[in-house]
Amino acid sequence: MTKLAANLTMLFTELPFLDRFGAAAKAGFKGVEFLFPYGFRPEEINDKLQTNNLELVLHNLPAGNWEGGERGIACHPNRVSEFNEGVEEALRYAKVFGLKQVNCLVGIAPAGVSAEELKSTVVSNLKFAADRLQTAGIRLLIEPINTFDIPGFYLNGTHQALDLIKATGSNNIFIQYDIYHMQRMEGELAATIKANLASIKHVQLADNPGRFEPGTGEINYRFLFQFLDELGYEGWIGCEYKPKAGTSEGLGWRKDHGL
Repeated sequence: MTKLAANLTMLFTELPFLDRFGAAAKAGFKGVEFLFPYGFRPEEINDKLQTNNLELVLHNLPAGNWEGGERGIACHPNRVSEFNEGVEEALRYAKVFGLKQVNCLVGIAPAGVSAEELKSTVVSNLKFAADRLQTAGIRLLIEPINTFDIPGFYLNGTHQALDLIKATGSNNIFIQYDIYHMQRMEGELAATIKANLASIKHVQLADNPGRFEPGTGEINYRFLFQFLDELGYEGWIGCEYKPKAGTSEGLGWRKDHGL
């Protein structure tokens, strides 16, 4: 059965962040996700979750200077201590929320660093994060991102993600599979999901082109929702799209897709 989570970084943005929880619940969502919680005390967010009977299904590790254009630091050899501190901060928040999984954006590859050093840095950082999170029963996810939207992003394909996971030797790292990003980078959505379902613990959606809601572009979401159900996917699907004409006004896509 398809379980949709509202991404509160992308949806209901006409409201202050803490007010988006109530809007998501009113719109019928049972789960939410967002990029980062770190601008608020964890207790503030947890209160909104409890008040609105919502489950938090995902947030990211700290990702450097987001406003300055950084998109993660796990591939930066000179920022390992900062990455480790971010893991500890994410762990502190996740424990308050009872969160089961946290995503790592590995970042844009820094200039002048060899491919070998980039990979070894990422592998070492991911192993550290996975081991620390595992002590609290929390999975680490990694997300391939398309390089059209974020040029130079280090992790940009499913097979690369699987290779990194294998290189860590960890049993606590899985894939966050974003349908929009992988449509742009790989295509072959159904075949890739089926072949790697055991490694996929979270899915996100948006249509292409434009990163708008399902039904506005080329991706056959009615087929994909049914396909995921038939495969037995039990995780959440995060609605991480840009509403084309307002969040509430655009939510009719759920009914249009049989949800």
